[in-house]
Amino acid sequence: MSHCRVFVYGTLKPGESNYGAYCEGKVLTYEKAYCRGRLYELSLGYPGLSAGSGLVWGYLLTFQDPCGLGDLDSLEDYQPNRPPSENEYQRRLSPIFQPNHQFLALAWVYTMTPATVRRYQGRYLPSGEWSGFPN
Repeated sequence: MSHCRVFVYGTLKPGESNYGAYCEGKVLTYEKAYCRGRLYELSLGYPGLSAGSGLVWGYLLTFQDPCGLGDLDSLEDYQPNRPPSENEYQRRLSPIFQPNHQFLALAWVYTMTPATVRRYQGRYLPSGEWSGFPN
């Protein structure tokens, strides 16, 4: 049986606001992980990830196949058949790593273009971590 893997770094992380509605009961496993990129806190109250060489921390979720990418695509305002400029996020396969820097898997990641990050007044998070809960 094949599985679907999605790397999440924002509201879809375990314990965050959208995990229950979109992931709970559908995720077989999750584990702390990172991908390469630049993480931003957006004016909308959630994060955006764009290309870069930094570490962005989150979780690798493993869904039973089919993994419901349609529901996640809707949440992330991504439609594969429309021009990328009309999507809020882009969905791409990206290498995901364990905290000890060992390769873990290729997984789907929702990313933003730099123009979209600017449009939403993104504030760079050098820690590479985001939480919807106040510190």
